[in-house]
Amino acid sequence: MLDLVAEGETKPQALSSELNRERGVFDFQEAELILDGLVYCRSPVLAGFPAEIEAPDDLKARNNRHRDSRLSLTDFGQEVSDRELDFSQYNPIRRWWGGTELTNERLWRWDAESRTLVAP
Repeated sequence: MLDLVAEGETKPQALSSELNRERGVFDFQEAELILDGLVYCRSPVLAGFPAEIEAPDDLKARNNRHRDSRLSLTDFGQEVSDRELDFSQYNPIRRWWGGTELTNERLWRWDAESRTLVAP
């Protein structure tokens, strides 16, 4: 997602569509939740949503926020996008994905150069 924003995509719905259509990784709802997590975290990598989430479980409010906002990288986000800093060293990670609980302590990484998974 950060790479897409760094390349100039600012519309949250377009980011969700791109990840779903071209990369087949996340569905729209999952992509929206991830975007929220990149904005509303201890050290945000994206800016452009309202300062606070009005109603976290309100799907209509989230849809409006994603429809009307324009995102940009924060300074920290630019450093993460440039691979100079690691998002997980500044933000706690705790989520389930595909039946696996991801945490900072058990965060596997993808090494694009060697095309292999790297153990935590």
